Amino acid sequence: MKILVTGAAGFIGFHTSCRLLARGDEVVGIDNLNDYYAVSLKEARLAEIAKQPNASNFEFRKIDLADRESLEALFKEQKFDKVINLAAQAGVRYAAINPYAYIDSNIVGFLNILENCRHNDVKHLVYASSSSVYGANEALPFSINDNVDHPLSLYAASKKSNELMAHSYSNLFGLPTTGLRFFTVYGPWGRPDMALFLFTKAILAGEPIDVFNYGKHKRDFTYVDDIVEGVIRTMDHIATGNENWSGMNPDPGTSRAPWRVYNIGNNNPVDLMDYIETLEETLGKTTQKNLKPLQPGDVPDTFADVQALIDDIGYKPSTTIKEGIGNFVAWYSKHYQNETSA
Repeated sequence: MKILVTGAAGFIGFHTSCRLLARGDEVVGIDNLNDYYAVSLKEARLAEIAKQPNASNFEFRKIDLADRESLEALFKEQKFDKVINLAAQAGVRYAAINPYAYIDSNIVGFLNILENCRHNDVKHLVYASSSSVYGANEALPFSINDNVDHPLSLYAASKKSNELMAHSYSNLFGLPTTGLRFFTVYGPWGRPDMALFLFTKAILAGEPIDVFNYGKHKRDFTYVDDIVEGVIRTMDHIATGNENWSGMNPDPGTSRAPWRVYNIGNNNPVDLMDYIETLEETLGKTTQKNLKPLQPGDVPDTFADVQALIDDIGYKPSTTIKEGIGNFVAWYSKHYQNETSA
């Protein structure tokens, strides 16, 4: 198949592109290479893709999702079978500084993706949502059957908006869409603004780390390879309508339209302090912890109910925290060897 991967120079997009190439698909990757974090890391990911055995089946284009004309030209030229939309303005706290970035990328950009899928006979659109959509929900584990109408950040609101926008296109135009609510993704080639990256860098430098919510967070940390496996399996499983769906008792997780949402999480929440302890053991170093209050927009605990993913796709993430952190540290030590030896 010919597959478009948006955000191909990003954390999950990079890993997804590599996995698709490994199984023989033709991949066109796009990314705007913005400077939300170091562009050098994004370029290094693209260079790594170029080293893959089937790299000749990968083509990269620097395109912003909000660039309507360039996106339209790409879709008309390439004739994609399926689309995996992983491009987005990420980060919960950054929305308080630059809210327009979320609207441009996550709303306007996503509309452009929907329109181009609609007009170019794309067979299935799979897109990244987020566990952030659960917002003020307190019942754990988070289920796709829960109401998600109380986001705590603009990022979360934009992801909820994506699910609603996708539903309207599935309903009006019969476009199969599947939204994937990712739970705290971590692993090699991860984003520098995420906790594991920040903690590792600080600990190796002998610096203290900031631990929010006084370390009382519980997170359903999910290893990136497990996320990618879920992305590709759901892409292959084209969304269909739920024949038993009823407007008298509407199920938030399904629809009469060919629309689905799934949680992809490890289904095993870990105390943040235990996560840090595992990292310290892996690095062979301990660090001072600056305990700080809960930050605006943060959700105290996350815990994914993945039963729908198991029932429909036959898949459940399984990588342990110890294994996943070990893989990240091995990558970090190699990639940033000059820093770690300093």
